[in-house]
Amino acid sequence: MPEYILTLRCADTVGIVHAVSAGLLASGSNILEQAQFTDPELGMFCLRTRFESPVDAVDDVRAALDAELARFSPDLSLRRRDAHRRVLVMVSRFDHCLADLLYRRALGELHVDVPVVVSNHEDCRALVESYGVPFVHVPVTAGTKPAAEQRLRDLVREHDVDVVVLARYMQVLSDAFCADMPGRIVNIHHSFLPGFKGARPYHQAHERGVKLIGATAHFVTADLDEGPIIEQDVQRVTHAQTADDLVELGRDVERRVLSRAVRLVAEDRVLLTGARTVVFG
Repeated sequence: MPEYILTLRCADTVGIVHAVSAGLLASGSNILEQAQFTDPELGMFCLRTRFESPVDAVDDVRAALDAELARFSPDLSLRRRDAHRRVLVMVSRFDHCLADLLYRRALGELHVDVPVVVSNHEDCRALVESYGVPFVHVPVTAGTKPAAEQRLRDLVREHDVDVVVLARYMQVLSDAFCADMPGRIVNIHHSFLPGFKGARPYHQAHERGVKLIGATAHFVTADLDEGPIIEQDVQRVTHAQTADDLVELGRDVERRVLSRAVRLVAEDRVLLTGARTVVFG
């Protein structure tokens, strides 16, 4: 039987789980995995359910759920599990995160479709095309940024993109573009912020003798590098390691964290609750 993934957010109240179960029962479905959480501060209920159903049409399963859940006015998503999320990856010159994502996808570890990779430089073209993925060069200058972002919007629409992943894309997206795709743009950066902003953060950190370096994956908002956090990790370092050592270790942490974040988002395990996230493992 086909498997489906359901996610739901709504104001917390009595009877939500009962209604979900009734809707699934109405379509003859069987729950395989379920996780739920109530945010006590926001009074918001979050749920993720993976189930199998003899019904082969998403719309028919959705109709059975809507009939039971309408009174809760939920923010609800439903898809077949084998309908992979479509991810547009953006990169500049540093290719470590991009290479990791493409490699994991090729191995079947990362269940996403990558219809296109976009870059403001040509450096990563050979890598991308070696995986059979189209590469689109969209140069960006101060004068061409609005046109470049419109080109990006066109690509998102043309390729029916679910999520944009910034795999070390070194351009700041405009507030307008961020507003177009709330909760649908994932970024990666080092975890020194706000301590070591600007260029060469690992070298700045080395000069201050840091003992931990790390990386943070988050959703992009108009507030630069301050969006809701999806995943983080750290690496302990010592005084004996050089600035170049920190850069190397930092690259490794960045690619691990980004791949985990993309996997969580691709499996519909991340739900936004205000400025935070609920992440179902």
